[in-house]
Amino acid sequence: KFLVPTSDRDMIKNNLVELMCTVPPQIQAQCSESISLIAAHDFPQKWDNLLPDLISRFGNPNWAVVNGVLLTANSIFKRFRYVQRSDALYADILYVLQRIQEPLTQLFTTITQQLDAYANNIQELTARLEALRSINRIFYSLNYQDLPEYFEDHMKEWMTGFAKLLEYKNQILVDEDEDVTPGPIDNVQVSVVQNLNLYGNKDEEPFLPYLPQFTTLVWNLLMTVTPHTKHDALATISIRFLSSLIGKLMHRKLFEGEGTLREIFGRIVIPNLTIREIDQERFEDDPAEFILSDMESSDTESRRKCTQELLRAMCRQFEQETTAICSEHVNQMLSQFASDKSKWEMKDVAIHLILGVAIRAESAQFGVSQVNEAVNVMDFFSTHVYTELQETDMNVRPMLKATSIKFVSIFRNQFSKEQFGGLLPLLIAHLGSPHVVVHTYAASAIEKMLTSKVDGPNNTKVAKVSGADLKPFLGNLFTSLFAIVENLDWNENEYVMKCIMRSLSVANDDLLEVVSIVLEKLTSALGIVAKNPKNPQYNHFLFESIAVLIRAVCSKDSAHTSAFEHFLFPPFQTILQMDVVEFTPYVFQLLAQILEFRPEGAGLGDGYTSLFAPLLTPTLWERKSNVPALSRLIVAYLGKGAKDLVPQLMGILGVFQKLVSSKANELFAFDLLRAIVMYMPQEVFMPRMKDIFHLILMKLQRGKTPKFVGLVTHFFALYIGKFGSQGYLDQLNQIQPGLGLMLLGQVWIPRLQSSSPTRLEAKTQVVGLTKLLCDTPALLADTNGQQIWSQILACAVKIVISPDSHLTGVSADDNDDDAEIGYDASFSLLHFAKRPSVDAFPEVQDAGASLAKSMQTICASHPGVFAPLIQQGLSVDPKLSAGFQSLCQKSGVHLA
Repeated sequence: KFLVPTSDRDMIKNNLVELMCTVPPQIQAQCSESISLIAAHDFPQKWDNLLPDLISRFGNPNWAVVNGVLLTANSIFKRFRYVQRSDALYADILYVLQRIQEPLTQLFTTITQQLDAYANNIQELTARLEALRSINRIFYSLNYQDLPEYFEDHMKEWMTGFAKLLEYKNQILVDEDEDVTPGPIDNVQVSVVQNLNLYGNKDEEPFLPYLPQFTTLVWNLLMTVTPHTKHDALATISIRFLSSLIGKLMHRKLFEGEGTLREIFGRIVIPNLTIREIDQERFEDDPAEFILSDMESSDTESRRKCTQELLRAMCRQFEQETTAICSEHVNQMLSQFASDKSKWEMKDVAIHLILGVAIRAESAQFGVSQVNEAVNVMDFFSTHVYTELQETDMNVRPMLKATSIKFVSIFRNQFSKEQFGGLLPLLIAHLGSPHVVVHTYAASAIEKMLTSKVDGPNNTKVAKVSGADLKPFLGNLFTSLFAIVENLDWNENEYVMKCIMRSLSVANDDLLEVVSIVLEKLTSALGIVAKNPKNPQYNHFLFESIAVLIRAVCSKDSAHTSAFEHFLFPPFQTILQMDVVEFTPYVFQLLAQILEFRPEGAGLGDGYTSLFAPLLTPTLWERKSNVPALSRLIVAYLGKGAKDLVPQLMGILGVFQKLVSSKANELFAFDLLRAIVMYMPQEVFMPRMKDIFHLILMKLQRGKTPKFVGLVTHFFALYIGKFGSQGYLDQLNQIQPGLGLMLLGQVWIPRLQSSSPTRLEAKTQVVGLTKLLCDTPALLADTNGQQIWSQILACAVKIVISPDSHLTGVSADDNDDDAEIGYDASFSLLHFAKRPSVDAFPEVQDAGASLAKSMQTICASHPGVFAPLIQQGLSVDPKLSAGFQSLCQKSGVHLA
């Protein structure tokens, strides 16, 4: 629903472009942003005059106006790059192309030709180059999904302009004193190479004739870039362009010949792998930025990362030649370092060369899975990397130490279990480095080592480092990690906290001895960050670490929950009172976790009892990020102390009503409802069931989405399993006679026919369906009811015999090592505090066998009645009939 009336919206849209063209630059930028924001919702369907309005300004004599409309157009069209392909997207692109492709091409050609005429006018040149950059970015957006026919037909105009821009030089636009900010020519050339890279990756046939020319031009461009930061973007995109070509067989001839490969090494690879002065400054003064650009799992591009990708691309086509040339450079550089230890940069480049050519396949999560057989990685490590890690003086060659640790981290899969045992103490020692990058890399390497796997029995993967392997190092490991956490001169380090989390997870069985001191240090860290949360990933791993402790200790002895309550309630209460919005979802999850571990029969306790009423406060539930955690906590309360919560039932049902009305929260509404049915005394909630069923059916009537139908039918199965099929029919028939059978035929059965439930829901469905089959005389009253009975049986058998149901393995716990654990802006689920699976029917050991035996019982008690119905239900699919026969044989059942 729009807050701004339609008439006002139209007035704003009709005048906003004109306003943008007449105001000062600062306000113009705000107008441009406003246009982009409105366009994201209204363009093109509800703002048909926007594009003609913008295009009409292309010829404006005021370059501020031209650049304003181009920047605005670029901002609007950016979405074409990131939106999933669809007919609607292509319709929007076609709409834009039909209106802008020709005027944009004319403007591009005109401005490119004007550059020479204004060669000595900085102001005019800068304005035109800024416009060309925006035009190139618009070109990128319009060509991102597919090569449009118009641009294919006018390839020559664009490629001629791109070539001119790549060769363009003008000394009056170069600021020799500027090392950081790119100049106008640099920015335009970056945008050109981005377009070339787009076409190169798409292998567009019309572009292929231009490839040799552009390969030469980009090569020449790389020869001219300086090591300064201002040329980083130009260097990285140019290297990426060459990588995309050299790695493909179709372009092999462009790079064939040892001389070409050697020139690539000498003029591109080595210079861009070499440590620069700016890199050393970042290492010392801005370690976070250095880590972001250098670490293996980072998405940020750097010259070194792009150069290593270039090496890997070269190996794909010229592995033997590339490896040989690389070995020559590596040996030469290591010799230089051996003769003069002050030339540590040479050894650093040598290690990065090995990282470039030795890896054939890797992933950020699991490390290197395939290596170049011509490179002896372990021999290189033993001879050249291990020695750096053995150096005990942390101030000796710290950047080389960081590179050596990175080498270990990247090749973690190639090390044996025994080698890990030798590496761990060395890495722990490097946690004591005063250099942030070094101790961060050490923490990250340890964390990754602890998730490294080897082949186990029966095609399984087992951890290389077990809790027993880690135990001798725990004291030094935690001492060193918490020394970093407690140093307030350093920023919150997410890699260190992740290492703490992973170490606690692996140590699991050996935490009782250290739990008090570790928990004290974690709560101390929590108290500090709660005052000013800055690093979401660090905070997430901090709460995960607390969750690991709770799970490891309380799963062995639930009596320890009282100690955790004593430690954690004070900081948690502070967080809730201060309303630290980033932390409240975490607090609710941990409170639920501790409560779930409380000893059976211990009740809620004073702390939890006093906390419950405020949890029903409506404002808490208004915050989207709170809802999953709060509903989980209410479910935990019901599981441990439902009888104590009887006076609060209306409040809980009020929350249910609020949640079920929202499509985003209906899942959590049914979590609450199922918990009420499972744990609350029947006589307390039964008087409310008619209203609850009515509420559910009203929403079902408004829209039967597959998700909501799944939730409803899961609840129906649970209700029948607990209270019998007659109770289900009675509740629904009170609302409308015959409604129970109608829902079975029109909602429940179609849902099970289209998609089978899995794991515990599958078991609940089979239990509920079995009761429907055996305890519902009304189904046999007429042919319609008998047909529904046969369909119910078919659905139940389908679930039982389907391997996708995982009926025999009802828990679905993720592997702690393989799980992607980290912060999520919408709701950060704590992996180590996940709610354990709860079987609503533990008394039913085997739901399939129970179904078969129930069929035997009713067939025996009603000879000749059910056999035809069974045959009718299973005849729709031969697999059902065969599966049911197999189930009966396995269950020792013979149907009369």
